[in-house]
Amino acid sequence: MLQNQSNNEFKYGYNSISKDDGENRSMLMDFGIYKMKTGEKVELHDQDKEIAIILFQGKVKFLWEEKEFVAERENVFDCGPYTLHISNDKKVIIEFIEDGEIGVQKTINHNLFDSKLYTPEDCKDNIFGDGVMDGTARRLVRDIFKYENAPYSNMVLGEVITYPGKWSSYPPHSHAQPEIYFYKFTKPQGFGGAFVGENVYKIQNNSALMINGGFTHPQTSAPGYGMYYCWMIRHLDGNPWTKRIDDDAHVWLHDKENKIWPEK
Repeated sequence: MLQNQSNNEFKYGYNSISKDDGENRSMLMDFGIYKMKTGEKVELHDQDKEIAIILFQGKVKFLWEEKEFVAERENVFDCGPYTLHISNDKKVIIEFIEDGEIGVQKTINHNLFDSKLYTPEDCKDNIFGDGVMDGTARRLVRDIFKYENAPYSNMVLGEVITYPGKWSSYPPHSHAQPEIYFYKFTKPQGFGGAFVGENVYKIQNNSALMINGGFTHPQTSAPGYGMYYCWMIRHLDGNPWTKRIDDDAHVWLHDKENKIWPEK
């Protein structure tokens, strides 16, 4: 299911995209965007849910557990992510030093864990799809936290940048766990395509795609437009997400020795 914003823009304040007991409840997590003005503050606290706050754009101060940190991000394409991840029943205040946007991901989790601030140095740029498929699926991937480095969490958070005219989440893959993609483009008129199972959606700036477990979900960006998406997975009880399941029909594309038409 695709959710678009009016004129591809958010209103000031909180913009809800998913709620585990309401809209898009099959995602099993809350997700939304705070678009705030200079000088405004957001206070977050949930007795039963862990919270991840990711900075998309702007300059903010995080205040939590007698700590504070100033984070600044000009855009999601050229700058790595700052993310604060806290367990249930902990409070964080975000002060907006400049106009900006943050994303907030939440889900039920009664495991107590130490809060962690992830910086761009923690989330290196990884290039996927290099040397295969004539470079048509070459993209940049940033892991923020997942089962390997945060086994106490019930969530996964990361970023993908799809180069103009290229593909990502490719070859087509699936997994049992639900996932949300949240998109940005290098220009406001940018667009791309999302394939979920047999359905195809036109993606625009600030679109959000809800992907139920079991469906393949490859993506492509239109030529001329870089496409970013923040990806969020909710682990299932007793079945955490650890790897993708590639569609058998397309696994041959992983082999660098296989020729792609037209052969050169």
